[in-house]
Amino acid sequence: MSDTPEQLEMWCAGEDWCPITTTATLIGKKWHPVIIHRLLNSGPSGFNELKTEVDGISSKVLSDSLEDLQENGLVDRTVVNEQPFRVQYSLTDRGMSLEPVITSMAEWGQQHLRPPEDDDSR
Repeated sequence: MSDTPEQLEMWCAGEDWCPITTTATLIGKKWHPVIIHRLLNSGPSGFNELKTEVDGISSKVLSDSLEDLQENGLVDRTVVNEQPFRVQYSLTDRGMSLEPVITSMAEWGQQHLRPPEDDDSR
């Protein structure tokens, strides 16, 4: 194993923006940045912990998203206990390297997005 992480295959829609389209392909699905954000903030977590932290996600979508993130080398899945069966998800070094991207997304959202109005205030 080398010190340099394996390079990801790029998907190119235009030579000037290949890195953008590749990154968007990896984290562009609705829940992927949220899951990465939760793992950055909370550290390694079990499936049920993540399901609680990622409010509004179904078990199937969370499972599919974690599998996709794992296949792309962003998340590790470790069996913690066989009886009862328990797994823990954590970010790989590649996943951790997304911290500035996820932080920038959060900062941009705080500056430019209006929070939803309370239903009680209507």
